[in-house]
Amino acid sequence: MIWAGVVLVALMAVLGAPLFAVVLGAAMLGFLAVGVDLSVVAINIYDMTDKPLLVALPFFTLAGYLMAAANSSERLMALTRALFGWMPAGLAIVGFVACALFTALTGASGVTIVALGALLLPMLKSSGYTERYSLGLVTTSGSLGLLIVPSVPLILYGIVAQQMGVGESFSIGHLFIAGLGPALLMVLLLSLWTMLRVGDVPRTAFDRHALWTAVKAARWELPLPVVVLGGIYSGYFAISEAAAITVVYVLIVEVVLYREIKLRELPGIFRESMVMVGSIILILGVALAFTNFLVDAQVPQRLFTFMQEHVTSPLTFLILLNLLLLALGAILDVFAAIVIMVPLLLPVAVGYGIHPIHLGIVFLANLQIGYFTPPIGMNLFIASYRFDRPMLELYAACLPFMGVLLIALVVITYVPWLSLWFL
Repeated sequence: MIWAGVVLVALMAVLGAPLFAVVLGAAMLGFLAVGVDLSVVAINIYDMTDKPLLVALPFFTLAGYLMAAANSSERLMALTRALFGWMPAGLAIVGFVACALFTALTGASGVTIVALGALLLPMLKSSGYTERYSLGLVTTSGSLGLLIVPSVPLILYGIVAQQMGVGESFSIGHLFIAGLGPALLMVLLLSLWTMLRVGDVPRTAFDRHALWTAVKAARWELPLPVVVLGGIYSGYFAISEAAAITVVYVLIVEVVLYREIKLRELPGIFRESMVMVGSIILILGVALAFTNFLVDAQVPQRLFTFMQEHVTSPLTFLILLNLLLLALGAILDVFAAIVIMVPLLLPVAVGYGIHPIHLGIVFLANLQIGYFTPPIGMNLFIASYRFDRPMLELYAACLPFMGVLLIALVVITYVPWLSLWFL
């Protein structure tokens, strides 16, 4: 009966069944195989709702949906252009910075491509950038913000890692700080490469009046990162409290001050954001049950023993880890990759002396690149649909950007100080 169940679960996965159903089926089969009562699955799902950090997910997600529904993307573009447009390849740098910040706020790479890409692509082309370069920029930059707080995947990794019992050396606040340096490195390398590649394209002259106008337009949204990050890092309030303050602040700003979101539109935005959160929490709950089965069955320990027999160097392990995660990033959604792979890989990585925070940054940096890795990276399909371009054209446009980000990934992976300098 167990083997029949394994075949059924595998068939469900191949036929495209929801991820939570596949993971739940695997967890139930595992517990049945070792004679554990299936009530433990329900207990584990309920236990997930008792995690204080989990409260941050719906609040940050709702705040992102509200900002995506307003004209925040246009104000962000105007501000970053006023700040960086005068530099060599200034508009491209504007694109990198704006996309990274918008993805961090909304938590969705696809939203950034749809919202900012529609503004950025014609601006780049009209400013002298080639169509191939412009397409590559808007397609790849959609995932640049995964390492920047309050990125939902960053929070999700923290929840799963804490559930694995990684010890006192790990904290979600430290994870937030750790992502800033690698994210800045990626933007910096892309900017330097662009300066060398595109040559002398027209710049936007620095205009104090334009900068003041952009700052004035975004005056209510500019304090948000300061309030959130300052409050968290100063210890004034916890992550969950910061998330609640964020969503209340964004509601007041977008509905009352800017008046870009009507009251009648709020129920629809709430519903869409909570459907997203509900799917994440459901996947997390069943993943927790599956993780407990793996721990009880000593799967991570056996995997580590196997790896030690064949891989003796942490350096070799990191090389294999990067190859695996790049492949997974191209075929799995970032949330699925986190809940499935972190419980397996985290204990093994710790066994090789890799810090859980460093592993999280390496993990997300790989998945960020996987978003536009041919042949089936998610960003490629979104950009192809949004801009009506063939997939092969997008492959060619994205490969140079991938090369630059792979160099950044090597530095992030093999220079742990970049992620752990504050410890």
